[in-house]
This record gives sequence, structure tokens and C-alpha cells, in this order.
Amino acid sequence: MSTHLTFAVPSKGRLMEQTAEFLAASGVTLRKVGPERGYRGEIEGFGNIDVAFISASEIVGALNSGRAHIGVTGEDLVRENIVNVDERVELVKPLGFGHADVVVAVPACWIDVNEVADLEAAAAVFRREHGRPFRVATKYINITRRFLSGHGLADYRIVESLGATEGTPAAGTADLIVDITSTGATLVANGLRVLNDGVILKSEANLVLSKVADWSDTAKAAGNDLFTRLGLPNRV
Repeated sequence: MSTHLTFAVPSKGRLMEQTAEFLAASGVTLRKVGPERGYRGEIEGFGNIDVAFISASEIVGALNSGRAHIGVTGEDLVRENIVNVDERVELVKPLGFGHADVVVAVPACWIDVNEVADLEAAAAVFRREHGRPFRVATKYINITRRFLSGHGLADYRIVESLGATEGTPAAGTADLIVDITSTGATLVANGLRVLNDGVILKSEANLVLSKVADWSDTAKAAGNDLFTRLGLPNRV
């Protein structure tokens, strides 16, 4: 079994490019090894670090299980998929890219619903008129439940969204949504608006450390060397 540190980074797209740029700004060179479409890599000058190129959602799972020691992924994914976040991982540093907000958005025609507190009264009216609770479409089931329950809203039903969440109210499969947005333009195009206090989380890519990984002496030394190069205090 390897004692090396495993560093999980996004496998493709802009997040992979921005991660490489973030590291390069501190003189840390990230590169793939083997086939061009392979999923293994290395950091130049760090022989005890193995780089795993995997998806942002898989990175969360790897950190939560301890298969990866450090990773770069979105805070939204971390808080959605790890129940006891503070016990399992540490959000070491926000990286300044991958920005997106997790928001509550309602149909623009709901003129009397402007804040989250308005949803409780609206839910009562909705049930009287339709004989059922609100349907809330989202990919962020855990974040949504925590947020709405924390605001005292109980009369709703979550509809798990596997596609374009913003289109579900117009399609009649949901009444409001919790989704991620960068500019809000797609929400507006679908006849939705964010509640005045409906920003649940302002997310961005983070450098995340696993507290449950097997931190061998080799992995600790490699992690601290990497943090030093990135201008960060030692964490392990």
C-alpha cells in the first residue's frame, strides 16, 4: 500500500485549467503522466505526491472516504455530500474560481413571495388551493432540507432533479427550485427570480483536506511541503 499523498484534482474543463493555474502561480507544476486521456498525474519536484484526475463530485467522495488526502472541489458539493463536514474534512482555502451561488428561486409571478419567510404563508394558501404541498426541485437535497427546515418551513416535498432544474416549474413538475447559478440569466430566462434572502451558499472551488485519510509520515511531509510552497501554514 502506497504511503504517498494523493492529491485529487478536477479531470477536465475549466476547473482543471484553473486548478493548474492556481498551482502554477506558486511555482507548482501539475502534469498528467501516461496516456493523454489518462487519470494519473504528478507534481514536478514532489516525488511523494500522486495526482488523481477525477470529477469534482468524485473528489468529494474520495476526501470523505480517505482515498484522497487533499483535493480541489466546490464547496457546494462538499456541503451537500458530506453530512458531518467538520469532522471529515477541512476547507483549507477558497481559490477564487468556480464561483456559483446555491439559491432559492420562485416563479416571477409570485408577487407576494419575496423572502424565505413568505414561503410558510404561501405554502398554506397553496395547500388549500391545490390540496398538496409545494414541490421543490433540486439536486441539492441535503442543503435544501437544512435551509428550509432552519427557516421553519415544513410543508414541502422535494423532487430530485436530474436534469435542467430551472425548467421544472414551467414543465409543471415542480413549483419552486433550489439550484446553482452564476449570473442568474438562466433563471430569468425561465421565468424565475431569486428570493431577496434566498442565497443559501456562495460557493467557489476550495482546497480541501481530508481528516480521515491515512496520513503516513511520508504523506504528512509531502502535504506540509506543498502547503509551504503554496504559502499556507502546515495543516498536518
